[in-house]
Amino acid sequence: MAIPSSLARDAAIAGPLGTLAVSWVRPSATSLGLRALRWHADLERLGVSLPFSLVHDVGLVLVAPADQIVLGKRIAPEELGAAWSARMRRYGALLAEIAESGVARHAAELAIGDDVVTVVLARVLGSIVDRMSRERSYRADVPFDASLFEGIESQLAGMFHAVPRNFEAEAIDRMLDARLLLLTRIDALDLDTLRLLGMLGPEASEGALAHVDLFAVLNTPEANDIVNFSLEILPSVLESKTRGAIGRTASHGYAGIGTRGSIDSLVLTELAWSDLELARRLADSEVLYYAREESRDDARRIHYLLIDASASMRGDRQTFARGMAIATGKKLLLEGEDVAFRFFDARLYELRHARRDRLPTAHLLAFKGERGRNPTRVFDELSAELDVAQSREQRQVVVHLFTHAALYIPRERVAAVRRHAQIVGVFILPSGGELALDYLDLLSAHWVVDHASLTERDARASRAKTILDAGSIARMSERGSSRTQSTREKRA
Repeated sequence: MAIPSSLARDAAIAGPLGTLAVSWVRPSATSLGLRALRWHADLERLGVSLPFSLVHDVGLVLVAPADQIVLGKRIAPEELGAAWSARMRRYGALLAEIAESGVARHAAELAIGDDVVTVVLARVLGSIVDRMSRERSYRADVPFDASLFEGIESQLAGMFHAVPRNFEAEAIDRMLDARLLLLTRIDALDLDTLRLLGMLGPEASEGALAHVDLFAVLNTPEANDIVNFSLEILPSVLESKTRGAIGRTASHGYAGIGTRGSIDSLVLTELAWSDLELARRLADSEVLYYAREESRDDARRIHYLLIDASASMRGDRQTFARGMAIATGKKLLLEGEDVAFRFFDARLYELRHARRDRLPTAHLLAFKGERGRNPTRVFDELSAELDVAQSREQRQVVVHLFTHAALYIPRERVAAVRRHAQIVGVFILPSGGELALDYLDLLSAHWVVDHASLTERDARASRAKTILDAGSIARMSERGSSRTQSTREKRA
């Protein structure tokens, strides 16, 4: 199928798609071309204006599995002229070098999302834009239609010559001039960070906000420690299963026994009662029925994960707290809970919800606090916000606290939050320190991480897994015996 002639003559379409005449990447599916269109459009919004073929080729070489693309020219270079023929040979050789990078070799297992690809391309190719002086002679406005990429090779030469190509020539020349810088930036991409972003999703939201956080992650050296720790403990978390609720709807299988239901779900042994006793049990809602599986109610529990971002949480403490918050959030999502994250230091920062079962991973890795430390003010703000939230919507709230062992908060402030929510905490001890806070008895559960466990890799991962296993913290908050268990956990 060819592009209709009316579209092939439109500069807004022939301009971008015509650049594929110099492309050296042939995808096996048209859906990959659509992904490249999205990367190109997102880069334009970020101010990185490049020919579509460069975005298409470098992006697909980096993230498409090797069996889904073929490196080779789309049309004969001679059709474009002698100058372009020489340029294309050097360009193809550079793409072959990029295909040997670690990111390209592990593309199949990384499963990088489009937002991450956009930021990676902006980081890798951004230096080319800074070196360019020419602008495009056309406006790029290609519709997201897979049929445009079907049988396009026969029309590429015509679309290429439909508009001036000085912009494309300069972009490829600047790319070839910056070959070493380009390859260095690609080799500097951290595979573990890309693997974690692919595993958990880069951001609960999409668009500009996600791109800002992703840029911060790729430029934050401290994020690598959090990533490595998260990858150590996440495999055990990913074994969790979503827990269903039980109800009376006649769908799915039986899940348990309850005191409400229809006559067809009546436990047959109830008929053994005398008529008088059965009537009394019916009146007092004591008759037993089989309960069926169903999805959770909309008004289910919500978990607020509060992460200390003050100066006392730098280094190993920051790594443990954020890695635990990521793992806990993922575990709760897999168990069917609603999750939201929030950093604090001298104030509470904005709430980030996990939407569509995706964590705000980039935000959790890159956030930096800048406002000192004031836990009293933080808990005053939290109490006021929970009070307002409870007046609008009745939901059970569980607050998870990841902080330093010296988080001194007036007992009455903790009690004020406790009136609206259950509180569980993970406290990280300094070297030679101990946990001596007067509000611990107000918490539903708490765990202590000593300095020795924090500084040894194996001990750190073991301690984190112990807390996660002891806490399916969603279930811990349901039991009245959680304080007793946390005490035993601390002594162990």
